[in-house]
Amino acid sequence: MTFAPQNPIEGVVYPDPSDMQRWAEAGAITRETLADGFRQAASRHAERDAVRWLEGKYSYRELDAITDSVAASLLKLGLKPCDRVLFQLTNTPETLVSFLACWKAGIIPICTLAAHREAEIGYLGDFGGAKAHFIETDAAKFDFAAFAKKMQGEIPGIRHIISTRGPGGAGIVDLVDLMEENAAEARATLEQVAQDPFQVAAFQLSGGTTGVPKIIPRIHSEYLYNMRQVAAFKGWNFEDRIFVPMPFAHNLNMGCGWGPIMMSGGAVIATPRVDQDAMRETHNALRPTVMGAAKPIVMRMKAEIAEGRIPTEDLREIFSTDAAEIVDRDMGVTGHHIFGMTEGTIMFTREGDSEFVRFDTCGTPISEHDEVRLLEPGTEDEVPDGEVGELAVFGPYTIRGYYNAPERNAETFTSDGFYRSGDLMKAHVVDGVRYFSFEGRIKDVVDRAGEKVNCEEVERAVMAHPAFTDVAVVGMPSPTHGERICLYGVADKGTDLPDVKELGAFLKKSGLAVFKWPERIEPIDALPLTKVGKLDKVALRKRIAETLASEDAAQAS
Repeated sequence: MTFAPQNPIEGVVYPDPSDMQRWAEAGAITRETLADGFRQAASRHAERDAVRWLEGKYSYRELDAITDSVAASLLKLGLKPCDRVLFQLTNTPETLVSFLACWKAGIIPICTLAAHREAEIGYLGDFGGAKAHFIETDAAKFDFAAFAKKMQGEIPGIRHIISTRGPGGAGIVDLVDLMEENAAEARATLEQVAQDPFQVAAFQLSGGTTGVPKIIPRIHSEYLYNMRQVAAFKGWNFEDRIFVPMPFAHNLNMGCGWGPIMMSGGAVIATPRVDQDAMRETHNALRPTVMGAAKPIVMRMKAEIAEGRIPTEDLREIFSTDAAEIVDRDMGVTGHHIFGMTEGTIMFTREGDSEFVRFDTCGTPISEHDEVRLLEPGTEDEVPDGEVGELAVFGPYTIRGYYNAPERNAETFTSDGFYRSGDLMKAHVVDGVRYFSFEGRIKDVVDRAGEKVNCEEVERAVMAHPAFTDVAVVGMPSPTHGERICLYGVADKGTDLPDVKELGAFLKKSGLAVFKWPERIEPIDALPLTKVGKLDKVALRKRIAETLASEDAAQAS
């Protein structure tokens, strides 16, 4: 009995079979693929809603049959198990159909974003060895059909373009046509596909904000465990309806949102639109019980709840990376925190946790098999509980290496295989349980005259001031100090932000060292986000540098 893939893919670092066997014997890892996990849920919950959207819904029985047809049709197009395909899709029901169909056929999606363009798609398609490109041709603001045809001419190996929404025209396969395969024939075709639980299920992407993302191979058996364990840890079940307005292809949604709910028999709420009107309309019509949202979305929801425009009777919880207290105290909904990485270990707070745990920490790992170390940055020495260190993790659903990146892997993993995240954390022991608080990134610092100022620390101190609803600290160029501290601040309507002197007086009372005080305050209506919904500090650094350059030019003229 082996715990290794049947046909290893060159460049993929697979988990050690002995580790997989150990976790299997402990009842964590199973010999199931994501397709197996979905089929099990579909068998148990056949008539329940699997996907809901404003115009319709699929039951599990319907979704199982449709995805069988699409999976068989993809194989008849000439795609084969272990072939990689680019997914450049939004949050539509058809996107979920495409993921499930690929998993049933053993095909590996490369999880790109609809917002990616030539640089990202060209690189990822070539580097990942893509054989097909899934797009949506009904997009109003961008011609994906023309774009995909252009990229087909530039990426060696792309044989098919598949439109999941809208007729693509000549040379483009319509997903609707792939749904027409006879159900019995489709199932017979798929029975010939060897399901390999230890093979790659998806090529996920790193969440970096600069450069081209690294490719992260996620394995069927470990990703299924990840999804099931999130649901078990959180207490989600077949009665839940989840709405996470972040890309379906992103790990936060797949691994901690729609994946756990779908493997549990619950309903996933889908909408391709991300404007606030669509969010409100979708929420109010389909009434989620669980939401996951970035802080800017939380803040917009907060205002609409206060105005009576969003009912919350059915909404049991909202989880976010940093807004649990706002959700809990200002919105009448239980707020929880999540910390996660596409590379692996997930932390959550959950029902029954104290306010300190829910508001001031990220929670604790979802699996008893997750191993967590906090290391002195630049070393493999652990720091004591209560001190800040770099998070390093190992466990049944944490990767062993990036795809085809030996040099990066050599510097990213400890000598005994722990993944070094670059995140700074502190451990808090409460009733014998270790909870972890996020304390910033190793590189999220301002180098002010040789003093390394942690941006997260300053942001937390400033947020205690009642005028601010959201803040971000970045370094701004300084000819004398190398960098000085710039604060971008968001205020409620009708509220003025303090000036630098007033904020300094406030921070002095809080005990923050003078050299950590912001030296410039820039009002902003909303903080910018990256393509995957994370705070975009790269954009803020660029913005302040351009502002300073413009001011210098004006003074010189």
